Amino acid sequence: MFGLEKPAGQQKPGRSGGLPKMASVGDFNVLSSSIPATKVELSVSCRGGFALDTDYGPLNLLLPAMFVNLCSYVSFRNLLDRDTFSKSDPICVLYTQAIGNKEWREFGRTEVIDNTLNPDFVRKFIMDYFFEERENLRFDFYDVDSKSPNLSKHDFLGQMFCTLGEIVGSQGSRLEKSIVGIPGKKCGTVIVTAEELGCCRDSVLMQFCANKLDKKDFFGKSDPFLVFLRSNEDGSFTICHKTEVVKNTLNPVWQAFKISVRALCNGDYDRTIKVEVYDWDRDGSHDFIGEFTTSYRELSRGQSQFNVYEVTLLSFLIETEVSFLDYIKGGTQINFTVAIDFTASNGNPSQPTSLHYMNPYQLNAYGMALKAVGEIIQDYDSDKMFPALGFGARLPPDGRVSHEFALNGNPQNPYCHGIDGVMEAYYRSLKSVQLYGPTNFAPVINHVARYAASVKDGSQYFVLLIITDGVISDMAQTKESIVNASKLPMSIIIVGVGPAEFDAMEELDGDVVRISSRGKFAERDIVQFVPFRDYIDRSGNHVLSMARLAKDVLAEIPEQFLSYMRVRGIKPLPAPPPYTPPIHVLQTQI
Repeated sequence: MFGLEKPAGQQKPGRSGGLPKMASVGDFNVLSSSIPATKVELSVSCRGGFALDTDYGPLNLLLPAMFVNLCSYVSFRNLLDRDTFSKSDPICVLYTQAIGNKEWREFGRTEVIDNTLNPDFVRKFIMDYFFEERENLRFDFYDVDSKSPNLSKHDFLGQMFCTLGEIVGSQGSRLEKSIVGIPGKKCGTVIVTAEELGCCRDSVLMQFCANKLDKKDFFGKSDPFLVFLRSNEDGSFTICHKTEVVKNTLNPVWQAFKISVRALCNGDYDRTIKVEVYDWDRDGSHDFIGEFTTSYRELSRGQSQFNVYEVTLLSFLIETEVSFLDYIKGGTQINFTVAIDFTASNGNPSQPTSLHYMNPYQLNAYGMALKAVGEIIQDYDSDKMFPALGFGARLPPDGRVSHEFALNGNPQNPYCHGIDGVMEAYYRSLKSVQLYGPTNFAPVINHVARYAASVKDGSQYFVLLIITDGVISDMAQTKESIVNASKLPMSIIIVGVGPAEFDAMEELDGDVVRISSRGKFAERDIVQFVPFRDYIDRSGNHVLSMARLAKDVLAEIPEQFLSYMRVRGIKPLPAPPPYTPPIHVLQTQI
């Protein structure tokens, strides 16, 4: 129970008890899970190289724009030795690339560790991870020879390139790559491990009651409600929750409510939480009854009694929200399929006016859309083999019209190796098929749905990218296919290219009105439609155009993914155990 105090006796805002800002999970045994909702730890190890150890601050995994802070550890073993009379004094420098910019910008550096070929760095990097964005990373390694911050003054030991998604999407979120950059030298191997840090991912379900509150109404009892406020660093308070009003009672029992730990205390177990009790008045001039202060840690330990005005915590239940990364780390694979519109309305591929024109100097609209989305999705598919389909064309040798043909010409095995392989198959198809029509989506949707229907255990999720130039011809069949597919582990991205009006496509994107067919509504919203022209950079920067497109069309995928897992009650599998480098025993001869 908590005693209500008058304003004169209220506790000074801030952290209670002078405890550190963040309590470790080990210190707080009452909780079974860590606090932040979307933290990731990115561990980097190197064989024949070094180790990078970095921590990232609290993550904000706010879907659909999957945002995560990363904690990264880097380790080397058998690093290249550039010193003559001693071992190297290594440092790791991390570089990133901004969207639409090829320039590398320094993100941060580890500390220098003297005289070792097997360093374990402690200094941490804080990064943001967005599923829908491609984040290029470059790790450069140097042997430090002086106190100069100028890296050109030090010996270069090699470098490693990767994407953040490539790390997260690797099995167990563990990426192993060779260090390169010095011809003729074996520079070692870097092992990068992404690990989501727990911070504010928990939610709390709480219920309170009170006993013998002050009577504030002249003709009746009080109408009490609670206001929860979180203390800020500057001593002020921010409202984070209000309960409902319980009418005409001095002994109220409020309904249980759920609030995220981030909202309640910003992930700080010992930050002061102030609870104020008011008597509700219709005119808004609510009468103050009293207040008490507590903390997340104190609440988690259950009931405590203070003085005569008593507010009692009836229940305190911690719930941990699983994230998209929990499933990826547990081994769930994202399977990517592309379907390309080969209808005649695209124009003759040999003419510059065609949307399929093969310009030797730049990608056409189909190529840009495919590459923009595919290069991000491919990081989450371990074998990098992608089915590539076409629809709306006459096929050789008999000229039959197909709405579900393999771009590589092999219907039994339509898989292409990597996005580059898909691009090659697309260009080959343009030279061998005749553009025709009509524009039917249902066959390719059903094609992917057949595969998705065979794997419903959460181990795989399917993403279909349809790129089209015109108005759909089989709307009724497509809507039925989408409604049926909404029960399956799959999402559909539709990118419209060219100047056509795509009003009918908006109906498929169920953001406003849930799509239905024959009286049945889609179980989930699984379709995202965007016209590519909305993302074209006016300055002609195609890299920026592609990045903008990918960001928007992929932003909904994590939430669609999670909605399927929640509805089916599928929990993520445990992540594989962290990588433990082999212990090297030094043997000496006597």
